[in-house]
Amino acid sequence: MYIRIKNCNNIDLGIVSLDKDVLNIKYAINGTGKSTISKAISKSVSDRVNGTNEIKDLLPFKLLGTDIMPEVSGCEDICSIKVFNEDYINDFTYQPDELLKGSFDILIRDDNFDNGVSEIETLVSKIKSYFLGNHEIESLINDLDELSKCLGKPTKTGLHKSSAISKSLGSGNIVENIPAGLESYKDFIQSDSNVKWVKWQIEGQGFLETSDNCPYCIHDVSDRKEDIKKVSQTYDSGTIQSLNKLLTVFDSLNVYFSPSTQTTIAEITGCIDGYTDDHVDFIIEVRDQVDRFNEKLKRLREIGFATLKDDVEIVEKLREYKVNISLYTHLNSELTRDKVAVINDEIDTLIESGGILKGKIQKHKRYIENLVAKHNDAINNFLRNAGYKYSVSLMEDANGVHKLKLLHSDLIDKEVSRAQNVLSYGEKNAFALVLFMFDAVKSSPDLVILDDPISSFDKNKKYAIIEMLFKHGRPFSGKTVLLLSHDFEPIVDMLYHHTDRFVKPSTAFLRNDNGELMEERIEKSDVRTFYEINNDNIGSARCLISKLVYLRRNYEILNSKGCGYQLVSSILHRNYPPTIKNEGTEREMIQEEIEEAVAEVRKVISDFDYQEAMDLVSSDDDIISLYVSSDSGYEKLHLYRVLSEREGAVATATVVMKFINQAFHIENDYIYQLNPEKYQTVPQYIIDECNAYVQSISLPS
Repeated sequence: MYIRIKNCNNIDLGIVSLDKDVLNIKYAINGTGKSTISKAISKSVSDRVNGTNEIKDLLPFKLLGTDIMPEVSGCEDICSIKVFNEDYINDFTYQPDELLKGSFDILIRDDNFDNGVSEIETLVSKIKSYFLGNHEIESLINDLDELSKCLGKPTKTGLHKSSAISKSLGSGNIVENIPAGLESYKDFIQSDSNVKWVKWQIEGQGFLETSDNCPYCIHDVSDRKEDIKKVSQTYDSGTIQSLNKLLTVFDSLNVYFSPSTQTTIAEITGCIDGYTDDHVDFIIEVRDQVDRFNEKLKRLREIGFATLKDDVEIVEKLREYKVNISLYTHLNSELTRDKVAVINDEIDTLIESGGILKGKIQKHKRYIENLVAKHNDAINNFLRNAGYKYSVSLMEDANGVHKLKLLHSDLIDKEVSRAQNVLSYGEKNAFALVLFMFDAVKSSPDLVILDDPISSFDKNKKYAIIEMLFKHGRPFSGKTVLLLSHDFEPIVDMLYHHTDRFVKPSTAFLRNDNGELMEERIEKSDVRTFYEINNDNIGSARCLISKLVYLRRNYEILNSKGCGYQLVSSILHRNYPPTIKNEGTEREMIQEEIEEAVAEVRKVISDFDYQEAMDLVSSDDDIISLYVSSDSGYEKLHLYRVLSEREGAVATATVVMKFINQAFHIENDYIYQLNPEKYQTVPQYIIDECNAYVQSISLPS
């Protein structure tokens, strides 16, 4: 497909090709508009699918205030997209207890996982359905939880003093048994709003000292002040509230208690002087049975793969779920027996299909174990190949959920906590890219865009990432992927060196000429050493200066800096007579050395004439004429450099000179690269600076 981009940031108009089901590498120098391409495509798809208007954010500044809007067409077949860029990295969340947020959902939970769980859940569905949506059972579990809280945690001496039962019944039930002298308050103390009344009564006591009259009825209460004060001395809202809660829970659970237990509970809750030691023993016994019975119900409610996966003997495990009501004497009521009978019948039915259940559980366990091993190996192989000392492990927590943990070989217990604080910027990027890979594979978008994903890594790590993503059989192999990069190494590795390891990518060079975006295909034959490129260009260059520049580069590559090299350097630097520079010294070449140098150069450039070369570099007009007629940015740099070193030349921009100096030194080149005569690898802003300089010296003064 061909995607047409118009009026988006620095792209006035451009067409980007995209081959389906392969990796599309777009190699471009910085400033070409790689991120704009990524944003234009992703925002266009989002606008069409979600009905938004995000594409407007890409409107160039020069078009603000006009009716012109950004346009993207040609990607109508793309309905889903996943983009790795700086936004993805910045939004990446590291967790205190796991390396990657949502690692279980991304790395483990997939359709196969859900289907496996579903098959197991189908077999245990009858038992679970007895609990799910059963309001009575849910209320029973909640009431049992509440009763356990009211009775408090066990202590060596019996009942905890802070428990609801200790606070409300430790000194007797003073709601049911109203102390002498307070009988007249019975209706209030035993009302449903007794807690509010006690609060109100206590708060109102502050007015008793203001007057002998009641603050409400204005009757004289001077002889009753002691009785009024006795209410707050006897009652407090917290105690009554605890008692009310306790009595409500006991009342809700009464039908589940055996008759004798109901009687004893009524005796304890209605005692005048507080419970006895025998009562305490009884309460502890009830609490123990309540907790055990409640735990049984909760386990049955949660029965499934997570609770059965660690047991080899599934049938024996299922029998443990059955409830022996004879062991719960305090809960041995007719209603409890009826409910237990239903539960036990369902468990017996499940036991009959225990072999099938066991098989499905074991199959699902093997699937998870294989998935964990596969992901651990994939990530750790990448980390090892990239030279990181870190490793990862998908570890299962107490809830049966796998979380990706970060490990380090230098730690005794291996696990690294708070990865956010210890990982470097590059390491964070690497882990973010790992997550993105699995995330994108799981969501299976129509298009994956990688916006300069490897720019922050060294050569070894770059290859480790490319191999992790695109090697035969790896996650992105066979997917439609757009890789935007200013790194040439992926093209060299995948198109030239390791064609047996990777599916052949669709590769192109992007150039941006003052807003016009163009792409040129890159084939394997275009990936060459710079020595080969130099030899070709020496023979094909139209300009003698360019021929000499490429020859000089070959001398540098071969570290051959004899007379030929010295003569060519002198010509390009306009040194006449020619000189020999060596370890900080400089002297003029003698005639024999000049003749030797000319002969050496003619072995490569057969029609080379030294005087003709010097006449050419000495003529500003001739060089300017060559510059203006040249279509090659790299050739323009050759000519610009000669002009910039002429006598009396005004100093040029330091940024431009830095770029030129880098472009003219072999140590800044890749071993393999594209021919700069064919591919415009020189940034447009550099050419613009050169154009301005040449124009300034060619105008009449």
